[in-house]
Amino acid sequence: MSLLVAGSIATDHLMSFPGKFADSLVVDQLDKLSVSFLVEDLDVRRGGCAANICFGLGNLGLRPVLVGAVGEDFADYRAWLERHNVDCDSVHVSETRHTARFVCTNDSSMAQIASFYAGAMSESREIELKPIVDRVGDPDYVIIGPDDPQGMLRHTEECRQRGYRFLADPSQQLAFGDGALIRQLIDGADILFSNEYEASLITQKTGWSRDDVLSRVGTWVVTLGPAGVRIDRKGEESVVVGAVPEIEKVEPTGVGDAFRAGFLAALTWGLGHERAAQLGCLLAVHVVEQVGTQEYEISRHAFLERCAATYGDEAVADFEPHLRTIRP
Repeated sequence: MSLLVAGSIATDHLMSFPGKFADSLVVDQLDKLSVSFLVEDLDVRRGGCAANICFGLGNLGLRPVLVGAVGEDFADYRAWLERHNVDCDSVHVSETRHTARFVCTNDSSMAQIASFYAGAMSESREIELKPIVDRVGDPDYVIIGPDDPQGMLRHTEECRQRGYRFLADPSQQLAFGDGALIRQLIDGADILFSNEYEASLITQKTGWSRDDVLSRVGTWVVTLGPAGVRIDRKGEESVVVGAVPEIEKVEPTGVGDAFRAGFLAALTWGLGHERAAQLGCLLAVHVVEQVGTQEYEISRHAFLERCAATYGDEAVADFEPHLRTIRP
């Protein structure tokens, strides 16, 4: 069995602005907006939702299969991922486009202004899942993250046709996708991931109520920032899992991807949704304490200590047998 992670592969260009964006915005002049911010720092990091999720899974001792499209500039990034236990043999390499690029500036309040160059990502629509499954075996899950919309649709439809269990994570595509696209991307998913704002976008754009969505997906996992995570299932009471307190909040980019990696790892280990959310939160806090989405390291001892402090010894007992391959 295998884990297929489809979605964006990108480099992140992360900058920090020492003030607040809001102080430079004139509300009644937004139609004439033209602003420039003098930033203090620039960090160029590896990123992309699918690559970030794979990195997290690799750090937890799994070997995920990365599914996405890149440019010929991907060689160094590929070597990095392969060193972190990611199978990159099914990544499509474009002959004409660069690897996608995310450019983001955070202000002192952690507000963000970002842009995204798709580049080679647009060729993900050319990737068929069946040859990948033939190579690595039937998937436990296929997670379909933000990517070229046509690629996401193709992968979602193929999962339905071939009976692959899939997890829908439309994320950034919700902002400009129409209702028809969003309905196609989430209908039939075992699990739907979103944050609280994205959850509102889903119901607004699809025209579906919360109950309508829950009748079409197995589970809806909604991240709530510092408040943790809410897990919803049709006809059941919501389950809320608290977040892991951070030592220092440095950079929020990639936190959701790390959460998804932890959640997916726990599912693969046969643990329930509450434990999966706890593992997701444990991994996510490592990202928010670093600059960059793939700069964290996991120490088994420290990881389980934080687990015990937040979720108790029973959670430690469930996680510990699966973490013996990572460094002490």
